[in-house]
Parts: sequence; structure tokens; C-alpha cells
Amino acid sequence: MLAWRRVTEGDFGLLREWLMQPHVARWWNHDTSVEAVARDFGPAARGEEPSEDFLVLLDGTAVALVQRCRFADYSDYLADLAGQIEVPDGAVTIDYLIGDPARAGQGLGPRVIRAIIAATWVDHPAASAVVVPVHATNRASWRALEKAGLWRVATVELTPDNPEDDRTHFVYRVDRPTAESDGR
Repeated sequence: MLAWRRVTEGDFGLLREWLMQPHVARWWNHDTSVEAVARDFGPAARGEEPSEDFLVLLDGTAVALVQRCRFADYSDYLADLAGQIEVPDGAVTIDYLIGDPARAGQGLGPRVIRAIIAATWVDHPAASAVVVPVHATNRASWRALEKAGLWRVATVELTPDNPEDDRTHFVYRVDRPTAESDGR
């Protein structure tokens, strides 16, 4: 069974371990020093910024991280994307990683994405859509989005997380389901 809870400062050691895993480090390219993890995850853990960081649990064991935020709360990010595609008012975005390399490639990613999107419709009643840019060469990530029911809607140019990558990103989207739609 999947569940999640907000990341706390007590989780920073685990996040640091996950960020050092080669399958995560390739795409997140995050400074893994104790100070950097505290600096980057601390404000959300303390409720000082509007993003939400969730530790995802599978049968009680921590397996993944999901970050969720409203584009409206991050105007620079919104401006970068909205200059290239339509970003609906109220749109939310997510980022995610499977921490344990033994669990990667086992279908957990799409399960986590589906679950967090379903929760987004409840947690954020004004959320109109979930819009997720992902680097074009991160096939595992964009395939997980597709398996979770998101549709590729655009190719855009954004600053990559890893400076070794080019700027090409695919954008995936799913709209809030209505009685007349299936979420597309």
C-alpha cells in the first residue's frame, strides 16, 4: 500500500543517500552535502515555502520522494514555461524520484505519480491541471508519466537540472477530471 507524509528534517539523511544514488544523481544533479540538503529541503519541511515535499512509503518503507508545487508560487519557473506553452491558471507541477535503486524500473514510478495526482485533485481544489516538464533524454521518467496517464503536449527549451544536458524538455499534462472527461 502506498502512503506519504511531509518530509521532516529527520529525513534529510535518507534524502541525501538517495540523491547520491547514480540513477538519481544523473537527473537531479544535487549537491549532497549535509548543508546543501538542509538548505534546499529545510524551508519546505518547516513550512516556510509553498512547495510540498513528500516521503512516499510502500508498506511502511520509504521508497520515493515527490515534490509538488503550484506554478503560481514560483513566478520565474512559470514565466520560463508560459513563454513557450499555455500553462493553465491553477496548474500544479510535480517532481519525483525512486530512492532505492532496487525499486527502480519495477513500475513503482507510475503508481506513485497516479497516487499523487489523485491526491492533488483533493488537496488543491483550485488545481486545474498537472503539468510536468521532464528532460527529453530521461526516458524512464517520461515513460512513467505516460504510464500514469499524462499526455505529452509540447517540447520546450528549459534550463536542465544537469548542466551536461541540453535544454530540450518534453512537457506532460493531465487536466482535472470532470464528469464529462477522462482527465485529458
